[in-house]
Amino acid sequence: MSTTTYTVTGMTCGHCVASVTEEISELAGVTEVAVDLPTGAVTVTSSDPLDDADLRAAVEEAGYQLATPTG
Repeated sequence: MSTTTYTVTGMTCGHCVASVTEEISELAGVTEVAVDLPTGAVTVTSSDPLDDADLRAAVEEAGYQLATPTG
């Protein structure tokens, strides 16, 4: 298992959280997505490490920007 926390900018409401969660959840291997709206932190658990380009594309598809992995 791999768990990484990213920062996503532009989210302002529950709909934003749902959109980001849905798009990231569709990536192969993702088992859990947890979003903290006030901080923009998105913690992704997956069976294997995710490709940052794939994650960035999923976040952008939802209409937001991936800032950077935070750890």
